[in-house]
Formats: sequence, structure tokens, C-alpha cells
Amino acid sequence: MLSIVSTPIGNLGDITERAQRALMDCTAIVCEDTRVTGKLLSLLGFPKKELLSFHSYTGRKKVHDFIERLKHGEHLVLVSDAGTPGISDPGYALVSGARDAGIRIEVIPGPSAFLAALSISGLPINEFVYLGFLPLKKNRRSMLESLRNEHRTVVFYESPHRIARTLRELTTVLSDQPMRMLVICRELTKMHEEIIGTNIGSVVQDELPTLTIKGEFCIVLGPL
Repeated sequence: MLSIVSTPIGNLGDITERAQRALMDCTAIVCEDTRVTGKLLSLLGFPKKELLSFHSYTGRKKVHDFIERLKHGEHLVLVSDAGTPGISDPGYALVSGARDAGIRIEVIPGPSAFLAALSISGLPINEFVYLGFLPLKKNRRSMLESLRNEHRTVVFYESPHRIARTLRELTTVLSDQPMRMLVICRELTKMHEEIIGTNIGSVVQDELPTLTIKGEFCIVLGPL
């Protein structure tokens, strides 16, 4: 069986009983970074498990190897570095392969940073668009331009290395929409969690100069 297991995005108290049971009982854990998952198991007080690296640079051969192990009756758990597997990580390839092979799959839901950001944003989320990480170069400008006429709430991730650039570019592209709401979420569920509600017209002048450029960012842009 393949278990898709969500893990905490910060606060360890967010792990569910089902997730803990799966991590304890499985044969091995398929993860992005074995160091990150190893640290999580240690913090939870779990015994060591076989950790199988699976990230964006992993070739298709590893997927085949995992499927073979599943076919031979092993119980593998798929996790990401934090949150829900398959979101901005290559986990979907393993899930798809397991389904094609007739392997039993279960999902154990839990934390997700972008859903947490949407929930705390106070913006309408009956409909929303999730963009993952914005493109670094190719199609970046066109992606930002497409937000000008977006009538749904938009949510995306950003790294501390690019957050200032992205906020400045947003204000440039949306300069004729100064009252459009923007919520900056930093280090969700962690000790230094920060939620800043602002708008396009004031973010660069008022919020950016005092923004702590550390940790993980999730940006929520209100609808047009």
C-alpha cells in the first residue's frame, strides 16, 4: 500500500494520529530530503526508518523501483518536506504510477501552507487560483500580467530571496489597482509567524521596508 501523508508545516502539534500511525507502521518513507524527514521523525520520538530520496531531479527509474517494492507487499509512505505531498513537489508521479499498477493508495490529509494562508487571509475563497512558485524568468512577466484581470483570489509561494522583487513587480503591474488587497504570510504555524494585510498601493512603501526577509512566504492576492 502507498500512503500519502501530510506532515506539519511548522508546529509539530498539527500532525494527526493517522499520520503518526502510518509513519510508525510503514516499511519505508519516500521523501524529498532525507535529512528533513529524519529530523521530523527524531523530533516526534519515532524510531529510525528507511528513508528513500525522491525529489524534482529524481529519474523515472526510482518511481519504477518504488512500484516494484509496493507490488511485493511493502507499505510505503510518501511525504514532502512539509505539508501535503504532491503540491509543488514531484510526488504526483509516484501516485500516478501506483494507480496505474493497481496498488492500493490511501490519503491521510493534514497541513498545507497555501490553504492555511487562504484561511487566514480574510479574502473570499469560494474560488481561488493556486500558482505554486512564480516562474523565475520564462513567462514571469506574462504570468504577472494575467493577474490584472483575475476575478478569483490568487495564492502562491515565494522564497525570501525573491520576495522583495516579487512585491515590487506586483505593484508595478497592478499600479492602476492600488486598493487591491494583498496578504503576506510568513512562517505559518511557526514561532515567528507573521501575517500582514495590506494593499497594492502601499505594500512597497509601508510594509516592505520593515518586512523580515527570512523563512517561507505565502502571498494571497485579492480578486479584482
